[in-house]
Amino acid sequence: MELNQGKRYRIGVVAASLLTLTLAGCSDSSSDADDAAGGQASSTPQATTQEPAQATAERPSDAGGATQGGDGSQITLDALTASDIDEANLSGELGCQFSTERASPLLVAMGNVDSSSAAQGVVKVAGYVERVSAPGGFDGMTDNPTFEGKGKTLSIEVTGEPSEGGESPARPATLTYDRADGAQRTLEGEWQCGP
Repeated sequence: MELNQGKRYRIGVVAASLLTLTLAGCSDSSSDADDAAGGQASSTPQATTQEPAQATAERPSDAGGATQGGDGSQITLDALTASDIDEANLSGELGCQFSTERASPLLVAMGNVDSSSAAQGVVKVAGYVERVSAPGGFDGMTDNPTFEGKGKTLSIEVTGEPSEGGESPARPATLTYDRADGAQRTLEGEWQCGP
């Protein structure tokens, strides 16, 4: 009789284990991936865990239009740091910069007044600082300049009047970045020129 009770106990344990395995196989497969990766199942829904990844993937210049055309890769402009600008060693009497609400500045250029020399500038593309230039010195970049650099053209179009007064007011503008492979991206922001 004791042997039969022991067999029943073992059969019950095996049945309970099989039931647990069956139920685990029917559950959300994302918990299996979590178990394999970290040893514990996540109790948060999958959608919640994806939201932070999307937010952290966004770069400062990602506000604005998406990249159109080209090889399908994104045009990503990063904000220039003070160190980036200092290391560029731009020369000129006066300068201009393009900024968005999320990134300031994205393009910085310097030039001399009444000069036939090109204005020199920098832009940070996917983490790399690259040089660009526009004809006509400072005067050539105050209204709707076009900057060119290796494999890229950046056009600034002033779209309105300044919202504030002063010697160097910022004006609403768009920056259109054209890449050599035919890709294009337009960002809304402000163009500001002066001392």
